Amino acid sequence: MSVFLQQLINGLSIGSIYALMAVGYSLVYSILNFSNFAHGGVIMLGAYIGLYALHLLPMSFLGALIIAALGAGLIAVVLEKVAYSPLRKRNAPSLYFIISAMGASIFLENLVIATIGPTFKTYPEIFNPVPFTFGSISVSRIDVLMFVIAAISLAILVFIIEKTKVGLAIRACSYSSRGSNLMGVNVNRIIFVIFLLGGMLAGVAGMLFGMKYTVYPQIGVITNKSFIAAVFGGLGSLPGAVVGSLLLGLIETLSSAYIASQYRDLIAFTLLIVVLVIRPSGIMGKITEDKA
Repeated sequence: MSVFLQQLINGLSIGSIYALMAVGYSLVYSILNFSNFAHGGVIMLGAYIGLYALHLLPMSFLGALIIAALGAGLIAVVLEKVAYSPLRKRNAPSLYFIISAMGASIFLENLVIATIGPTFKTYPEIFNPVPFTFGSISVSRIDVLMFVIAAISLAILVFIIEKTKVGLAIRACSYSSRGSNLMGVNVNRIIFVIFLLGGMLAGVAGMLFGMKYTVYPQIGVITNKSFIAAVFGGLGSLPGAVVGSLLLGLIETLSSAYIASQYRDLIAFTLLIVVLVIRPSGIMGKITEDKA
């Protein structure tokens, strides 16, 4: 039982980071109906921004986290203006957006390799490495921190989406951007907001992930898991993205503990295929009217 509880905690911890990444996909998909594969590059840059904020600036962890979130949010907004806005103005097909996103992701990765270098970098030790112990169960402080910060960030996002005028406009645009525009909603401003929100969450996720593991130019590959989680839960549904991410984190950790670590990705992808065959919209897939 103690092994199960230990793996349950580990799964929720990594699943919460997947959730921060996955909601960025879902936000963009809910409005623009394409998968933003450049999101991984934003997460990677967020990890580097947090790292250098701690190394170069005399600031606390919270200050570096805010800098990483704001920096990644700004990068996401610039990316939208450069890579996607010209395509939107020409009413380009969704395939063009996906190709542009993949190109932007490769560009950001190679830009970091050319300027910072391909070597792995580690965050300085910020917190006491001694874990919390509850009987035979030990929980690292970074795992607790990851879960708490992810929960707070997602709660703030839900509040914005459900309780503010901007959130109402986002939900309206997810139903019909053209109809919302006719009703007086500034769609360009809403797109700016969703890229900013998604980028800020990506920055938080990148810094937390880098603190737990390491930072390197290919760190954005981890967003393949968050994309799977978003599809698993229901692409375009924010609650689905969170639920799918937590389930994916649990599936991975439990598979590693009880079967073998080399099979965890195989099991996760197999379950994804099964879910999509049975329910193509995902576990919590929404109809178009309810995507946000």
